[in-house]
Amino acid sequence: MSANGNLLVGQSGGCTAVINASLAGVVQKALYDGRVGEIFGMRHGIEGLLLSDLVDLRMEPEDMWRRLRRTPSAALGSGRYKLQEEDIGRIVARLRALDIRYFIYIGGNDSADTAHRVSEAARREGYELHAVAVPKTIDNDLPYTDHCPGYGSIARFVSTVTQEVGLDTEAMRRIDPVKIVEVMGRDAGWVAASAVLGKQRDTDAPHLIYVPERPLSRERFLNDIKECHQRHGYVVAVVTETVRDESGGSIARTDPVFSHDPFGHRYLTGAASYLADLVARELGLRARFDKPGTIQRMSMAMASEVDLQEAYEVGAHAVRVALNGEDDKMVTIERISNDPYTSRPGLVPLVEIANRQKLLPDEYINADGNHVTSTYLEYALPLIGGEAVTYSHLRGKRPSGVAPSDERKRPALCPRPSGP
Repeated sequence: MSANGNLLVGQSGGCTAVINASLAGVVQKALYDGRVGEIFGMRHGIEGLLLSDLVDLRMEPEDMWRRLRRTPSAALGSGRYKLQEEDIGRIVARLRALDIRYFIYIGGNDSADTAHRVSEAARREGYELHAVAVPKTIDNDLPYTDHCPGYGSIARFVSTVTQEVGLDTEAMRRIDPVKIVEVMGRDAGWVAASAVLGKQRDTDAPHLIYVPERPLSRERFLNDIKECHQRHGYVVAVVTETVRDESGGSIARTDPVFSHDPFGHRYLTGAASYLADLVARELGLRARFDKPGTIQRMSMAMASEVDLQEAYEVGAHAVRVALNGEDDKMVTIERISNDPYTSRPGLVPLVEIANRQKLLPDEYINADGNHVTSTYLEYALPLIGGEAVTYSHLRGKRPSGVAPSDERKRPALCPRPSGP
């Protein structure tokens, strides 16, 4: 079968533990299909095409792709470049010059927007192009997909770290009885929610979880900390970096130097440090904070096997559907069953994805807005690739403390004391 044209692939947005698995899926599928001619990789996302900074991926050794499936970060280099109007004509001209007929872009919301704009531009110019986006975001906030590659691995990382932070805080409770853990999440609380996945009894961390979907009253936060401390003798609270106060403003501070990225998203800093200082100042309890930073989104040490496999499959499926004539689409993941967990790839128009978000559903957040429900557990546990990392051997068998979704009147894992 003769080649129908060349393929171009790029990676964009924050690096994850599995974004390279998606790249390997794209390239390996293209390598063994006679309809694909040359396979080019854009360095640092769409800027690589604009700057003619491309890599000939057919020249890489064959075993590269097997090894890349378990390599963190973005092998092609990532970026957050927002296409300008003056770029559009140059993009189509470059695609023509390289005879690119298949455009595969791996990334999140903003990357979906870029792929959509490239597809539209090619259509306006009468140039036949098949543009397909591959989902990637630890934020897990892309609509129309059950979940996003990258989320299962960060969930495994955060749930494990939270258990370890809990053991440390429990041991140090006479010195540092309160710990605030700040995790990623642009406008949605999916990452913070995952902290619960290793919890097996009420006294385990996390005792409190705060997400951007619910405003955080300083008074309510202090009351929660005080009551959990009285009950357990120590407190671990997990907070999303973008958690908001009652006025809708961020509790964190906007970075004074780099306030916004090219897509207009704010760079925030200091939610956990502010809340730890608030606890010490108002409650007289020594509080410390942890912030894993970028390691949480791309650590291969805690990568989920389910996540790795699905990331590879969505990359391969993007090539498959592009070769079959699809354009202006994003690959999705459709859940078939939980036990055993199975899924399959699907497709959705990019216009339904670009610059849209899927927030943590109400049924995943408890009524008091400071923890999650068992409905969330049913959703998330299959994604981390087996049982969560726990340390139950320290105390023997422990009951689950997460409230069923129909019993959401009180925080399940740190109920308020009875009495006045």
